[in-house]
Amino acid sequence: MSGIKVTVDRIQVGNYVKLPLGWCDHPFMFNNFKIDTQEKLLLIRKLGVSHVTVYPQRSDNGLLPLPEPNSEFKIQPSDMSNVDLEGIKRELWERKQDRIEKLKSHRRKITKTEKNFQSAMTQVRSVMVKLSSRPLNAIDEAQQLVGDMVESLLKEEHIVLHLMSETKENESIYYHSLNVSVLAMLLAKMKNLSADEIKAIGMGALFHDMGKLKIPPQILRKKTALTSAEQNFLNLHPKYGFDLVNLVDTFPESAKSIISQHHELLDGSGYPQGLSGSEIDSFTQLVSVVNKYDTLCHPNDIAKARVPSNALSWLYKSSAGKYNQDDLKLLVKVLGIYPPGSVVRLSNEQIGMVLSVNSDRLLYPNILIYDPEIPRAEAPIIDLEERELSITGVIKPDKLPERIHEYLSPRSRISYYFESTQNNS
Repeated sequence: MSGIKVTVDRIQVGNYVKLPLGWCDHPFMFNNFKIDTQEKLLLIRKLGVSHVTVYPQRSDNGLLPLPEPNSEFKIQPSDMSNVDLEGIKRELWERKQDRIEKLKSHRRKITKTEKNFQSAMTQVRSVMVKLSSRPLNAIDEAQQLVGDMVESLLKEEHIVLHLMSETKENESIYYHSLNVSVLAMLLAKMKNLSADEIKAIGMGALFHDMGKLKIPPQILRKKTALTSAEQNFLNLHPKYGFDLVNLVDTFPESAKSIISQHHELLDGSGYPQGLSGSEIDSFTQLVSVVNKYDTLCHPNDIAKARVPSNALSWLYKSSAGKYNQDDLKLLVKVLGIYPPGSVVRLSNEQIGMVLSVNSDRLLYPNILIYDPEIPRAEAPIIDLEERELSITGVIKPDKLPERIHEYLSPRSRISYYFESTQNNS
């Protein structure tokens, strides 16, 4: 998008401008913005800069700067003698400082949630390692983990779902298990299920793929099509998982069907038993939707991975008759139209990445904005509603220019975790 470099006496209200200053050298929230008041216009002219860049495409109705002054045309100064410009400037600085403090608070929340996520991941690794040698200890650890998460989930009505750290390739089963467990419990909470029911779903989801521990790694990691024998072997993992949890008396009975049935489909085309409709447990139907979504985002061949919004769209278009549609609608409500991890283009043409969604404000996620004028560590995280912006499209990370990709650092593998809004204030 091309801009026009003009002297500051030519700009007018309605122009979209970019200031030639560092972010800390002016009172405005951003280096580029639309001038919406006469007071802001005068403040720009008093910043001590001779030129700014005007972008007509982003200006009101393509508004151009004023013509260059000449003998026939003189730019008339506005009579703003009664305006307290210093007061307005001070107020803008105060708002900017308040926004900076909110940004710092938001980053602290993300840091705290990240620590909780890493702690949960450590426990998931420990559980999976102990499954074969000390299954009783593993189940006890998992119940403690799930119980802690459920307790946190139930404390607050509104939950914020965050984008978490990059998944390690060789630990994808741990991240997948935790992802499915977290998202399934969030869906269960939105269905107003009891604490015990949410725990059962969390346990079943956490262990749904445990039978894969008996499948040879070369089959699990194979990126090309499996042979019939390999596919048949893989299709046994729900049975292997079910057999394993049956050895532990403390594993919740209501969670076992999730492990044995999570690949069954409502139309009867799933495996291993070919169950259909109501033959498939309702808890399992919920977990199956989440499991399919996360698998679409994280297939064995990462080159075939779908971006989160595309995975949701695919499920909507392709899952009729296979997955519970009410549970799918709830998944969209939990993740938002643009789930965390989505790289998006905004209505003002800026590019950003969705960092988090709030369950009661799905159209207004928090966005990390690409702004080359601001250091990446201080990159603005904006509230779309507050800025009166909207999302106009989703961009595949591999289509981003290198400088933007490096700045936003979109994840090749996406993990989620939640924080209760009031617990982390």
